[in-house]
Amino acid sequence: MRIKQLGFTLIELVIAVVIIAILAVVAIPKYISLSNSAQISATKDVAGSLTSASTMNYGVRSATPGSGQAVTGCADASTLLQGGLPAGYTINATDAGAVTAAQTGTCTLDGPDSTTATFVIIGIA
Repeated sequence: MRIKQLGFTLIELVIAVVIIAILAVVAIPKYISLSNSAQISATKDVAGSLTSASTMNYGVRSATPGSGQAVTGCADASTLLQGGLPAGYTINATDAGAVTAAQTGTCTLDGPDSTTATFVIIGIA
């Protein structure tokens, strides 16, 4: 009479561990690359939001003086987003030049993990 095997052999377990290790070696670098790409995209999205907020602010303040926010430089853009800039984002201090009324200026947003993106503001007093 034959005895029925209960469980896995050592070879079967070793093969399963090797397959899992190969999958991990292939997947981890791709995950790291995706994480970096996601951070770059997030910084670009925040910069796009700042450009949109500046455009909307210019329209509102032009139509109804006294409403909206005065924008005379890049640093003023941080007040245009509801709740301010997200944590970990700053507007580059080297872009502190003045922007005159109805003129545009290009500013740099610094994000987490040394990511950067540019955005445009429209000056209005």
